[in-house]
Amino acid sequence: MTTENAIQTAAARAKNLSLLMTRWPSVTGSPDEAAFSERLRAHLAETPYFKNHPDQLFTVDSHGEPMTQNVVALVRGRGRRTVVMAGHFDTVSIANYGTLAPLACDPEPLTEALLQELRSRPLNGAEAKALKDFESGDFIAGRGLLDMKSGLATGIAALERFSGQEAPEGNILFVATPDEENRSRGMRSLRNALPEIARRFDLDIVGGINLDASSCERDGEEGRAVYLGSIGKFAPFAFVIGRPTHAGYPFNGTSAHRISAEIVSAIDTVPELSDEAFGERSPPPVCLEARDIRDGYDVTTPDRVWLSFNWLTHRRSPVDIMGEFRAVVTGALAAALETQDAHQARYRGRPAAQTEGTVLTYAELLERVKDRGGDVLTRLAALDRSLSGGTDPLKVSREIVAAAATEAGIEGPAVIIGFGSLHYPLVHLERAGDTGRAIQTRLEAVMQEAAHRHGTSIKFKQIFAGISDMSFFGHRPDAGETGLLAANTPSAAFTDNAPDGLLSFPTVNIGPWGRDYHQKWERVHAPYTFEVLPDLVFESALVWLRE
Repeated sequence: MTTENAIQTAAARAKNLSLLMTRWPSVTGSPDEAAFSERLRAHLAETPYFKNHPDQLFTVDSHGEPMTQNVVALVRGRGRRTVVMAGHFDTVSIANYGTLAPLACDPEPLTEALLQELRSRPLNGAEAKALKDFESGDFIAGRGLLDMKSGLATGIAALERFSGQEAPEGNILFVATPDEENRSRGMRSLRNALPEIARRFDLDIVGGINLDASSCERDGEEGRAVYLGSIGKFAPFAFVIGRPTHAGYPFNGTSAHRISAEIVSAIDTVPELSDEAFGERSPPPVCLEARDIRDGYDVTTPDRVWLSFNWLTHRRSPVDIMGEFRAVVTGALAAALETQDAHQARYRGRPAAQTEGTVLTYAELLERVKDRGGDVLTRLAALDRSLSGGTDPLKVSREIVAAAATEAGIEGPAVIIGFGSLHYPLVHLERAGDTGRAIQTRLEAVMQEAAHRHGTSIKFKQIFAGISDMSFFGHRPDAGETGLLAANTPSAAFTDNAPDGLLSFPTVNIGPWGRDYHQKWERVHAPYTFEVLPDLVFESALVWLRE
């Protein structure tokens, strides 16, 4: 088969498989997600290569009941050098399709139905853009088609093209994982199993290609890209404890809302708290949740308020974030108390006594719990287990912190700080040193050739902006950082319990592009995704496999 025919065959395979897999629903946490892996495994088992090599196609258990599984497919060439291609098959809910939900996973009928809907009524800006895209014929709709079954299909098409080569150099290991949209439990379980898979097949894993999708609101220039890294994510929380008082006597206590307002003001969208690295700047932190911990009407000022933030980073470590968050919260607490004392002095016409406050990390809170003795830690552990099945990490963390603060007898004004959800580590090819720079040089040549061959443009981007499985793909976390995170994350369910002996290898992200993923108008750009991308991914894998 000529190169041109091979490219065309891979393109057709990528498109057909993308549409097929999109028709297999796989919403995160649903029985369909658990069923998807067997459907994919069975489909691959019918291909010529895996009919002849059935032992190189298998599943790895991940989590849940029914059990969700990772699909692993290995195509062997010559030698031990191996590139891993990875993507997730779970999707977000189809609820936002409304009356079109029955069509959400059927791309062609859904695209036509969305066209009819958009043509039937006045449109906002996003809807007008979606209509223009659909009318161009270049975009196809479907829940999960963009994010990210077209990426999976690209990897499979490249894998099958590799299997048709005559004694190719190296090996390609393809993996499809569940749960990326929740806690990346699929990728983390696959990561933990990868050392044994490498030993079993005598593989030397030298690199990874994540196949996740990106978004571009312009002509696709941002989407036609090879991403050299993926953003880091922290979810710091502040559990604010005030001193309750009747609303008629406001200066006899301290409202937790006054303290929380200062904290939000000091953190939310503050540009100085963003990172600048690799020539790009991360978004500043934002407040995701702010609520007082009580039910029903009460004329007493609130004594407990929960705050949670989303903090994306390009360079800060867990130690950096904890230190900076504590400093900001401490300053905000002091400012809130000073302002209240000043208000009291003006109201009463005499100086007010200085109000003191305390900031504790969750780990320090647990030390106070231990000091009280008894079976307090056992009760907290039991509470954690009872909540571990929940899918809302902030709710789980909030309930555990509230219980721990009660057990410790903490009185306000005080703020407990920690991490309310799973940390996604920042990863970047630069961290692989000379090896990473050499791979980047090789990939640049591949990108230029593919762009010329297909009459388009492809460029490097430094940071994949959405959190992704790439954070756990080939990344071996630092033990000290893991310990700090675990000690200050209330629920064990939202910590990354990374075992010893994990593999470490450089990774990049090369995936499809489109617009509005997770939204009703989620759509993939078909010409790039089904024609250019399978060729780019295949050639990128080949260049990585060369000595």
